Amino acid sequence: MAKKKTTKKQTVRKTSSRARKRPAMEYLSPIHAAIHEGIEDLYKAGVVDKHTMRRFDDSCLTTVRELTPDEIRSIRLREGASQAVFARYLNVTPNLVSQWERGEKHPRGPSLKMLTLVDKKGLESVA
Repeated sequence: MAKKKTTKKQTVRKTSSRARKRPAMEYLSPIHAAIHEGIEDLYKAGVVDKHTMRRFDDSCLTTVRELTPDEIRSIRLREGASQAVFARYLNVTPNLVSQWERGEKHPRGPSLKMLTLVDKKGLESVA
């Protein structure tokens, strides 16, 4: 006697098209992840308002600070990259990396954020 195959129905949860998808966050530690997920659950339950949730999310972001030319050079050398390779990862020109390292220009905006991430997490974090 052959056995019948039984199939289980999978339920698919539908979300409205207005549902906001949150980007996956990288946490400093499992404790930070637990705290953030707890606050996010409170937000979903209506206990925490949108303004508070935004402020909390902002506090989880990597902070940026001005980098000296020597710091930029030491970050690049620590990562074992030439100016051309480093520039490629940061989506800038090799000439600009050279100018940063000589102090002729200073990184701003997205470039400064990328340099800060490379400093804290390594070159692979921006690959």
